[in-house]
Amino acid sequence: MRDFLQKVDTLRWDDHRYYHQCRINQTLHLISAISFLCAYALLFVDPAAAAMVGWLVGMVTRQSGHIFFEPRGYDSVNQATDAHKEAIKVGYNMRRKAILIGVWLALPAVLAWRRDLFGLIHPDAGLAGYAHDVGLLWLALGVTGLLLRTLHLFVLRSPAWGLAWAFKIITDPIHNVQIYWRSPVALLRGERLDPMQAPRH
Repeated sequence: MRDFLQKVDTLRWDDHRYYHQCRINQTLHLISAISFLCAYALLFVDPAAAAMVGWLVGMVTRQSGHIFFEPRGYDSVNQATDAHKEAIKVGYNMRRKAILIGVWLALPAVLAWRRDLFGLIHPDAGLAGYAHDVGLLWLALGVTGLLLRTLHLFVLRSPAWGLAWAFKIITDPIHNVQIYWRSPVALLRGERLDPMQAPRH
């Protein structure tokens, strides 16, 4: 168990120091984390609505922070090039994220074109039914993306690393609230980049 938790801690620290230096990105991750916690609660009541919250609020704010605000040049804090960081990224690097986002955006269009999804589902009627079906498809996409990358890491690294990454992803909302709740205050004080002088989280 100690070795497993050390792997999770390593993944979290590398993710934080390499990809969360901007206080705007950290603040957006805080918003994202809160929305994902709401989505987790919604899963027990309305899974389709949970997926809507997770993708439309959680993922949009989270990925916007990475795409628009996070430095992408040479990382002087970690003495690493962006290409190096992308190559060693354990989870979804920018290329993999682009593919995932492309599928996410394409699913509503495919469902509008073929409401029965080529005979795979029995579509609900009306606009509300369409939104419900889109939510369920997005939920399936999220679960599939998590499982495929976990299994991929089983092969690339080991089952232990794959499970550690999956655990990190599932618990990221809690962890992000713990480490980024001060980020909005730091941003308001004019601190654009995290000095990264704190000890490992």
